[in-house]
Amino acid sequence: MFSLSKLSPTITDMIRFDHSHVLVTFHQYTPGSRPSAKKALADTICDALEIHAALEEEIFYPVLRRLDPNEPVLQKSEPEHDEMRRLIGELRATDASDVRHDALLNDLMRDVMHHVADEETVLLPRAETMLSKERLEELGAQMTSRRLALLKPKAGKIAKNTAVGFSGSTTAIVVGLGAAVMAARFMSKKAPEPGVQTH
Repeated sequence: MFSLSKLSPTITDMIRFDHSHVLVTFHQYTPGSRPSAKKALADTICDALEIHAALEEEIFYPVLRRLDPNEPVLQKSEPEHDEMRRLIGELRATDASDVRHDALLNDLMRDVMHHVADEETVLLPRAETMLSKERLEELGAQMTSRRLALLKPKAGKIAKNTAVGFSGSTTAIVVGLGAAVMAARFMSKKAPEPGVQTH
């Protein structure tokens, strides 16, 4: 029987990939860039963080909370997401030519890096200890499905911002093309009808 979870990376690997994607995007941002590139990169970061936070809150954190409700890093994770959302709101409302735009993005990324460090040193290893690989893959499949639903209404905007924000960056072009190829392959694979055996 076909199972999407057997094709999916684990949820913990997906979370690590999300962290890397945001950090790579942040490293493309320079205060001396033209305002349109800065705004596009900031929007790319904000969209990625909003989707990532929603996925963790809907799928990852509830599972961890059932396993260890008193984990201190877990208890502070959603309030940290709320603070990131507040900064994202301010960043979106600030013109890229305003010096505050650079400061807000730096504040946001400082908070993100602290949050990422906690997750990668505490929450992700705990999940990999407490959950089987099969369960982590099932959660990864759930995350993939939900991610596609959250990305769908923003796909055009994200593609445009990636093209504008990463123009001239070889790293970004390679990452962008790789992501596009992976998405196309994933979207072209259709699950067989229920009850159909695959070999």
